[in-house]
Amino acid sequence: MLKSEFKRRRRELMRMMGPGSIAILPTAPQLIRNRDVHYPYRPDSDFYYLTGFPEPEAVLVLIPGRKQAEYILFNRERDPVKEQWDGAIAGQEGACDEYEADDSFPIGDLDDILPRMLEQCERIFYIMGCNAKFDKRLSEWINTIRCEARSGVQGPVEIIALDHYLHEMRLYKSRSELKVMRQAARISAKAHKKVMQRCKPGLWEYQLEAEFVRECTDLGAKSQAYPPIVGAGKNACTLHYIENGDKVGEQQMLLIDAGCEVDYYASDITRTYPVNGSFSEPQRQLYELVLAAQEAAIAKVKPGNHWNDPHDAAVRTITRGLIKLGILKGSLAKLIREEKYKAYFPHRTGHWIGMDVHDVGDYKVDGTWRLLEPGMALTIEPGIYIPSGSKGVAKKWWNIGIRIEDDVVVTKDGCDVLTKDIVKSVAEIEAIMAA
Repeated sequence: MLKSEFKRRRRELMRMMGPGSIAILPTAPQLIRNRDVHYPYRPDSDFYYLTGFPEPEAVLVLIPGRKQAEYILFNRERDPVKEQWDGAIAGQEGACDEYEADDSFPIGDLDDILPRMLEQCERIFYIMGCNAKFDKRLSEWINTIRCEARSGVQGPVEIIALDHYLHEMRLYKSRSELKVMRQAARISAKAHKKVMQRCKPGLWEYQLEAEFVRECTDLGAKSQAYPPIVGAGKNACTLHYIENGDKVGEQQMLLIDAGCEVDYYASDITRTYPVNGSFSEPQRQLYELVLAAQEAAIAKVKPGNHWNDPHDAAVRTITRGLIKLGILKGSLAKLIREEKYKAYFPHRTGHWIGMDVHDVGDYKVDGTWRLLEPGMALTIEPGIYIPSGSKGVAKKWWNIGIRIEDDVVVTKDGCDVLTKDIVKSVAEIEAIMAA
């Protein structure tokens, strides 16, 4: 991501904040995995969106109109001994030279410097509830300032939800963001194809997961956007199955929901196919029903339609198909009204996607579904899941779980499927697996 992109975002946010304001945004803390071993570090998405700064122990401060510096970073000081163990850090000079901060201070000086900045501002833009320790520090700073009121210190009189403004910005993807998202989608699509070619009875689910991750890594994506879901047979009927610990069987369907992350932007793809490379008739019937539902939903992704239109289209298609297959009984309108389809299609048809796989952004505005607009990115992922023991359902359908998921961006005239590089028709899947 170009530095100019981060600068544009900061300018846009400060324009909305107006004079007399201050925005404070800490990055994510490092997390302990066990004893002295940390999880791989990833900065807070909101923080990175505005800074491009990848290190822990950092706080962003924006003060629109401040003559000395509008964009300030508090971050770690350079320490040759520590850097010998953990690698180079930016320090104060790097924060300014590499990440274009107007000024930078050691993170250890935060309690001394930031309260003095707060004294000069009327409004604080901050995200409450995400970092309890920092919430407490901010409250203490404000209380200290209020105690100095008799000496003429005014200080802030209002705290405004920063996420309300920032998440609305993040909802609309720029050309630079979409370029990165397309790259992540291409890599993930190639990895899905690799797993499809590799899949055969007798392998373990975790081996197929490893194949996906290895292909992503080989193509330049070092991180996954979320833990891969690789489930065969009954495991495919568990929506967030991540154990990936069973062998895949000859007659089973394999569901793999996985996507890499590139430059902190996620991809999210699901494909489902027969382990042995050939659809049985029940598998094919359910699969083509889910595919038809996805195509109906994607057709509804266009400017002017609201968020729920794709879901309504998928629900109608799946319910009608389940009636035709004898899995649901009754009239289409009544089954939809009573949500009987939820026994087999229990989740929504999609979610926003961007820096977070379940990205930020309101789904409703003033209590009504928001309208889709160019630049919004979302997933389309209908599914059908029929676990064993499903009452009133013939055994031939049991333990079939199918989900088909693609990443889609709203365009001026309709939509563009970012993840179109990986096949999903029955004929194409069988051809790839046969080869």
